[in-house]
Amino acid sequence: MPPLRNSDYTIGWICALPLETAAALLMLDQHHGISPQYRNQADHNAYQLGSIGEHNIVIASLPPGVYGLTSATTVAIQMLSSFESIRFGLMVGIGGGIPSRAHDVRLGDIVVSQPRGIFGGVVQYDLGRTGRGGELQRSGSLNKPPQVLLNAIGSLQTLHEFRESSVPRILSEKLGAQKSSAQAKYSYQGAEHDDLYFAEYEHSDIRGNEACELCDRSQRVPRIHRDSADPVIHYGNIASGNQVIKDATTRDRIGADLGAICFEMEAAGLMDNFPCLVIRGICDYADSHKNKRWQRCAAANAAAYAKELLDVIPASQVDPTPRVDLTEMLAMLRQG
Repeated sequence: MPPLRNSDYTIGWICALPLETAAALLMLDQHHGISPQYRNQADHNAYQLGSIGEHNIVIASLPPGVYGLTSATTVAIQMLSSFESIRFGLMVGIGGGIPSRAHDVRLGDIVVSQPRGIFGGVVQYDLGRTGRGGELQRSGSLNKPPQVLLNAIGSLQTLHEFRESSVPRILSEKLGAQKSSAQAKYSYQGAEHDDLYFAEYEHSDIRGNEACELCDRSQRVPRIHRDSADPVIHYGNIASGNQVIKDATTRDRIGADLGAICFEMEAAGLMDNFPCLVIRGICDYADSHKNKRWQRCAAANAAAYAKELLDVIPASQVDPTPRVDLTEMLAMLRQG
């Protein structure tokens, strides 16, 4: 196959962590390499190029150790400076779950940003001004995903009424081709390692308790046993901000206030200026017990959903979607 031009790539896929980028690479049907046809002199992103179905995709990663809203915005701007035909983006990776009576979120599940209530699917929970009593009065709202992505979400929701999601099949096919050590890390980690503790029960940092080996299991929240290890897909609001949430009381308060299903740290920097959909695999419960055991599994699950989503979007629906205008994006950022 002859080398593709930059203008042949229409979808930008952004990851924050190397393990998220590795999961994204697993989902490519074809890998085109790491070197674009040309690169804007101000573009310092690291890229992986490839395709899924009919779509040519640019995967860009945030610099290692540099996370948050501003970093994600910088990566998107640099991507658009070199790939002028990008129509929309996917922000795919891991997030902290907000379990509630309304949403039985568990480790390995998938959360997809979909407009709910007054929010467009992503809300910046730490943006606003402090009112009486120290309460944060949130200001403004973020844009919803572009129509082509909302239509694709609707198509998948309809399909899933009659058949199972393709995510387990995709994972089986993609992980089955990898060496056993990678399969083990990126696969389901087992219900015995999925513990949700009562909000008031704090993790102890004593030696040997890094993954809650010594935590009191009687303090776990009782939950109904799931018959399947397949991830459940949840749709709704995602809370985005610059802080790592590691406190169950804060988690529950923000979750109830916003009707949010999970936390993450990049999307709010993109939504208003870079039309995109946020897909998160749940790797922890945003509490003091959080650890890294489920990160790779969660990243793979989110990436598999992104592949399933792209597989139901014809290229004929992407091409008419307006290109993301870099000049307009920069102007909006200056106004903000």
